Amino acid sequence: MSLKDALKKFEENVYVIEEGTFEGQKVPVIFYLSESLFEKLEEEAVRQAINASTLPGVQKAIYVMPDVHVGYGFPVGGVMATSSENGVISPGSVGYDINCGVRLIATNLERKKVEEKIKPLMNEILNKIPAGVGSRSGIKLAKGQFEELISKGAKWAIEMGFGTEGDLDHIESFGVLKEADPSVVSEVAYERGSSELGTVGSGNHFVEIQTVEEIYEEEIAEKLGIWKDQIMVMVHSGSRGFGHQICVDYLKIAKDSLSEYGIDLPDIQLACVPFQSKEGQNYFKAMCSAANYAFANRQILGFKTVDTIRKYLKISWEEMGYRLIYDHAHNIAKVEEHSVGTLRRKVIVHRKGATRAFPPKHPEVPPAYREVGQPVIIPGDMGRASFLLVGQSDSMNKSFGSACHGAGRLMSRRKAKEFVKEQGLEKVIKDMVVVARGKGTIMEEIPQAYKDVTEVVRVVEEVGIARVVARLKPLGTLKG
Repeated sequence: MSLKDALKKFEENVYVIEEGTFEGQKVPVIFYLSESLFEKLEEEAVRQAINASTLPGVQKAIYVMPDVHVGYGFPVGGVMATSSENGVISPGSVGYDINCGVRLIATNLERKKVEEKIKPLMNEILNKIPAGVGSRSGIKLAKGQFEELISKGAKWAIEMGFGTEGDLDHIESFGVLKEADPSVVSEVAYERGSSELGTVGSGNHFVEIQTVEEIYEEEIAEKLGIWKDQIMVMVHSGSRGFGHQICVDYLKIAKDSLSEYGIDLPDIQLACVPFQSKEGQNYFKAMCSAANYAFANRQILGFKTVDTIRKYLKISWEEMGYRLIYDHAHNIAKVEEHSVGTLRRKVIVHRKGATRAFPPKHPEVPPAYREVGQPVIIPGDMGRASFLLVGQSDSMNKSFGSACHGAGRLMSRRKAKEFVKEQGLEKVIKDMVVVARGKGTIMEEIPQAYKDVTEVVRVVEEVGIARVVARLKPLGTLKG
């Protein structure tokens, strides 16, 4: 029997595997999918979600977003909460790119001022913003500077001249996770991260100039400071080699510690340790360190990109109108309080390819947005669209306050390259303005390699997790 057969349609867009359906399953597994997205669902992604439901201390349910695809141990698009008292923390359920996330910046520019210059402008951004495998920036961190960065996060970048103090009010957790501890990070991680701050990286990471193509909620858009044909800048990047090495280091520690803590797993990629153990606390502190690196990285990338546009157009900062809408993580584990049954409990929410979508009036939503809900930025592919949403109250009961994080891959990178070789790159990307260090990443990131983000976002809205405010159209994209 296919594992997908175990998923029973509970209601529109909701598929459930009841608790106890499989051996060791402690909680239900809930997928949010339209019928067409269900058809595209990978069998292995179902298996990974079921495996996660067997972990020690898992709470309430495993939730899987409509952009789901197979990940390392835990599916991308997965949300899992474990008890902070007797549950585990799982490095693979956060992922290798710790605090990979998205930043959206508003400007005062109108589409017509930028569109006709987009090709040379994107080439100028390519010249100024380091991107691609092994890219290095001009920022070389000594050990003491690195430790200060880990402690301060985005604030460190602002103190270095990349942005304004007001930006911090528009970043998840104000741009810093205070549990970070430089002493639990390996020298190899320090070395890998020492020259990569302020770089985009490769894969699906990007810097993009977009325009607001459609407004769906005028009142909310006005409160967010968004208007039709406005020029926006979106940045998608994470903690680079620094976060990757931390994941590598602590996955090994977790695997080596399984027998000590009597943890038996259906998949070694889900290696985990008790959250309250020394190993668990050290990983959490190291993960927070990588998260702070990523917050600083996007702070630098976003500000440098806007400054590059400003200088190219020969306009003042006042004319440019730089203003951060929001910045949030989508690969992270955070200690949060949620309702589990009739009780409020502190849990470790693992979001892997999933975004916080906290509702209006939640205390962790920035004061500027508390009336409308947390902004939720959902990047699509470089040929179609991205979306801006705001969290809704149902998200707290239906997904531990979480939404999707993007479109979700449909083709592997290898298959995408094969498709391009068959069709021809120029035919595939057509009129898109895309710049990169090489063609390899563009081939891997073609629109056809992704699900339709419009459908993914529609499911999230119909389930009641987040409300769609605006659709953003890409004008030009920098890929690694």
